[in-house]
Amino acid sequence: MSYRKDNNTASGASHRRGFLKSLVLASAAVFGVSALTAAPVQAAQTWKVQSVWDAGTVGYTLFEEWCNGMEEKTGGELKFKCFPAKSVAADNNALFDAVRNGVLQGMNPFTLYWSGKIPASVFLTSYPAGPDQPHQWDTMFYSMGMLEKTREIYRKLGLFYVGPIQHDANIIHSKKPVNSLDDLKGMKVRLPGGMVAEVFQQFGVSTVSLPGSDIFPALEKGTIDAADYVGPAVNYELGFAQVTDNILMGPPGVMSIYQPVDLMDLTVNLRAWEKLPEKVQRIVEDEVRNYSQKHYLTIQKRNVEAMEKFKAAGSGVSRLSQEDLERFRRAAIPVWYKWANKDADAKEIFELQLKYMMNDTVGYITADDIKGME
Repeated sequence: MSYRKDNNTASGASHRRGFLKSLVLASAAVFGVSALTAAPVQAAQTWKVQSVWDAGTVGYTLFEEWCNGMEEKTGGELKFKCFPAKSVAADNNALFDAVRNGVLQGMNPFTLYWSGKIPASVFLTSYPAGPDQPHQWDTMFYSMGMLEKTREIYRKLGLFYVGPIQHDANIIHSKKPVNSLDDLKGMKVRLPGGMVAEVFQQFGVSTVSLPGSDIFPALEKGTIDAADYVGPAVNYELGFAQVTDNILMGPPGVMSIYQPVDLMDLTVNLRAWEKLPEKVQRIVEDEVRNYSQKHYLTIQKRNVEAMEKFKAAGSGVSRLSQEDLERFRRAAIPVWYKWANKDADAKEIFELQLKYMMNDTVGYITADDIKGME
């Protein structure tokens, strides 16, 4: 059977299409929008962001979950594709350069890692015998102008410091018991570089710098006697209970006297940041603050659980005395000033913190403690 299109039907369809077109144009005119020149929808941006956490650790699991939620939080305008340590940039130096050069758009490092590149960074996270409570750091960043100053410093390098991420205190795992600072003399200990290493060296410690993933084999082989890393939760996952029998902490209530608030951060490529709509920038900033709290509280819960596992595995815990803390602070103060004098940025950050530490609400430092220091 042949089919013949009905001219009347075709004419009616044409009439309906014309009517609908007129309706659309009229509606656009009412709302002040040209149907022919409507702005295109903003295309979603995808950022590659690498963490310094090893895959499989609680630190990376938390970070990955947070990254995966960014697309929904920004209404689809920004996606984070996250990577664990060494997966794109092979080491810390390469990570820093990869973000500066735009190979990666962001990174989640420990801020202290940049002490050799940004002297002020030693004062952007806790340092030996300095401010030792997480809320003190949030106060300095968000209420005393330290965030704005930090961003000025990072901008000079083509980076944007979004914000600090609270993590944990660092503790030391050793093969033999350590009950005082004097017991550390002659030991070869993995420690972060910069200020921390310099203070420990005053107590006869031979310091070694190693990335987190190299600590277990170094302890296993005996090439180091002890190692600082992060807190119990992550250190247990990294197997430290298998290669050490002792954990060293500060006086009661203080997990660490040398790095009690080991801050991480989210730092991004400045050009990538400036391409974001302002509303998306604000969302990312808010989400970093939210993530900081979630990350910190989750780690603290895991620490409690991990300490039970360390004890079950035979690890003993020893604590430095209040006298050790006071000795450590006396040794640290000249090192504070040494690093503060490295450049104008470091000096400005340190002066803000020193004023805070000397305030009676904190009371860590007195005028006598810094007499003669410049």
